Amino acid sequence: MPAVTVENPLTLPRVAAPADAVARPVLGVTTAPSGFEGEGFPVRRAFAGIHYRHLDPFIMMDQMGEVEYQPGEPKGTPWHPHRGFETVTYIIDGIFDHQDSQGGGGTITNGDTQWMTAGSGLLHIEAPPEHLVVSGGLFHGLQLWVNLPAKDKMMAPRYQDIRGGSVQLLASPDGGALLRVIAGELDGNAGPGITHTPITMIHATLAPGAELTLPWREDFNGLAYVLAGKGSVGAEQRPIRLGQTAVFGAGSSLTVRADEQQDSNTPDMEVVLLGGQPIREPMAHYGPFVMNTKDELQQAFEDFQKGRLGTIPAVHGMSEGGPQG
Repeated sequence: MPAVTVENPLTLPRVAAPADAVARPVLGVTTAPSGFEGEGFPVRRAFAGIHYRHLDPFIMMDQMGEVEYQPGEPKGTPWHPHRGFETVTYIIDGIFDHQDSQGGGGTITNGDTQWMTAGSGLLHIEAPPEHLVVSGGLFHGLQLWVNLPAKDKMMAPRYQDIRGGSVQLLASPDGGALLRVIAGELDGNAGPGITHTPITMIHATLAPGAELTLPWREDFNGLAYVLAGKGSVGAEQRPIRLGQTAVFGAGSSLTVRADEQQDSNTPDMEVVLLGGQPIREPMAHYGPFVMNTKDELQQAFEDFQKGRLGTIPAVHGMSEGGPQG
């Protein structure tokens, strides 16, 4: 980690909050519980215990790994449905294949992101390719769920394959922090991801002792999740470490710092920064469906059971020997 980097961050455009920016306070820091997803790959539930009013428009986020698989161990998910939101899968290390009931699919690897707008619904499967199952290897990524407003929940499904080389790279003024803007924009620098709900998604790497203070849209919420390492958040320097999420309050800038001493297994602090414009609509969420009412959830289950979200292809084109639906 990380997959997309540069030799000298000082060659990049630099970004910092203006001197008169209002620092966002830290409302709280939570620790993600660990569990297993799909066919058994380890995850941290980044947003567990955080009230939805602080997350909106984000629904959930899983850190997948970081895990060094032995030969035969890599795991994926079985076929499953989605409706009413978007899934954002960001692979930092390793490889994932994707296939869906509408004939879409592809492979994402080091630094790539797949943005799937489930909309009205489909079935899909995510799994490591057969050669990775055979060989084993490092796997690490994120999956973020982004809500859709009521007017877009039943739109046609859509994909964006965002290659690592297309992300917008920026740096802090002293070059101590490298920023990858995956979606949205930061101080006028736009990432490649196209969003229905206005959001910003950034993966930042902070060298030991580095401080990062960024301008942040006042109409967005603010979240920071630590993928690796340790440091502090906010002007109050609230401690934060691997597997923890900071929730920021109102203001026009947010601050993250890396401790001078990092863990022996990670040279830098790695943080995902998220901001979004709250949708502020009722949310009914159960399993793989995110709608506005319980009746719409019931309809989604009925549509799934009756095959209206698609059917699993008889030969679905995953890597030979991969998980079968």
